[in-house]
Amino acid sequence: MDVRLKAFERLLNIMDDLREKCPWDKKQTLTSLRHLTIEETYELADAILDNDLDELKGEIGDLMLHMVFYSKIASEKGAFDITDVLNAICDKLVHRHPHIYGDVVAEDEATVKANWEKLKLKEGKKSVLQGVPRSLPSLVKAARIQEKVKGIGFDWDDSSQVLAKVHEELAELEEEVKNDTDQIEQEFGDVLFSMINYARFIGVNPETALERTNKKFIKRFQFMEDKLNEEGKKFDDMNLEEMDVYWDSAKKVVG
Repeated sequence: MDVRLKAFERLLNIMDDLREKCPWDKKQTLTSLRHLTIEETYELADAILDNDLDELKGEIGDLMLHMVFYSKIASEKGAFDITDVLNAICDKLVHRHPHIYGDVVAEDEATVKANWEKLKLKEGKKSVLQGVPRSLPSLVKAARIQEKVKGIGFDWDDSSQVLAKVHEELAELEEEVKNDTDQIEQEFGDVLFSMINYARFIGVNPETALERTNKKFIKRFQFMEDKLNEEGKKFDDMNLEEMDVYWDSAKKVVG
């Protein structure tokens, strides 16, 4: 037997045992697992950013367990089981890759993505944006919206046009702030949306970029805290100029 199939069968058997015998596992529902799945997804994302492959292996396993768990609960409800889940995704992949399993020609990534979105519309989706989850964090959602509409050709021609739009939106925000109007929030949102669009054009994932900056800031700030503790100083006793000396030192040490 293929060792991959044997390992997956072992997981399915363990899930059956847990659902039958473990008090905690027996109580879980689709709803009770939801927030745990979200947490596990973020832990997986952290492992990817940290390039920690050992941690990544464990986090993939945790998410795999959740997928099996949901399928087990659904099978108890008579809705579907893991076999249905796997066959459904296999059928979808074959259908949406006609350049592999059919006679469609697609020699670059852009063509593949465009074909993907067109096929989804033919499958009965009423909108290109229908597949964007409502509960996605706003930054990620903006990026997905832009990717989706790009798939059907609604996009800028080059990055210079997008950068010009960023400057335009910044100017509009500056004007609203100067006049202290009730449109500040809206214009700020437009700036963020245009910046995310520009990130796409220059090959940067905005969520990853921002999270790396978050991590960098945390490391530098904690370096400052450690230095101040070593010297017996407190932030409350320092002005911003004095803090900047420690910040500059942190920047030299923490990349």
